[in-house]
Amino acid sequence: MPEPVQFLLHKHREVIRFALVGGTTFLIDNGVWYALKLTVLTDKVVTAKVIGVLVAIIASYVLSREWSFHTRGGRERHHEAALFFLVSGLGVGINILPLWLSRHLFGLQAPFVSVLTEEVADFVSGSIIGMLLATGFKFWAMRRWVFPDAGARPDRHVHPISVDSSRVSSRNSGLTVSGADPVDRAEAS
Repeated sequence: MPEPVQFLLHKHREVIRFALVGGTTFLIDNGVWYALKLTVLTDKVVTAKVIGVLVAIIASYVLSREWSFHTRGGRERHHEAALFFLVSGLGVGINILPLWLSRHLFGLQAPFVSVLTEEVADFVSGSIIGMLLATGFKFWAMRRWVFPDAGARPDRHVHPISVDSSRVSSRNSGLTVSGADPVDRAEAS
């Protein structure tokens, strides 16, 4: 991969990982929502959406803590979890608001509109507008309050020795890597 692309991927890895977690939880949220709204909660579409979002939030906590923000921390786990669920609760409100407005303020539901219009309005308001607003808020809030300290935990996904090519020199017909531990220096020579 070209070096500028690698640099950008590394520089923005948190937001990329957050987006991938968001995509995964988007599928979870909508899968649960549609499964409920098309079966047991046909008359309670907003309730079905809330349940879908709550299931997605639980998955989001695990994925965010262990992957998206795995090097960030600064709080005890129970405090971190409480803040995560508080921020996510606010995110649920932000996510649900456009769907609620679509259904109850604008009346975009049958029999006032066609079933197709209702489904499109539900998807656009609940799964696109609500999700985008909630995602922007949550990314900002997670970095600000839930996982505030960058580098608080070790990066388990990167090899512990990074070689800076400007600090590699050849000596005694072998390679010496600056900053490596003695075992690595012995292997390099």
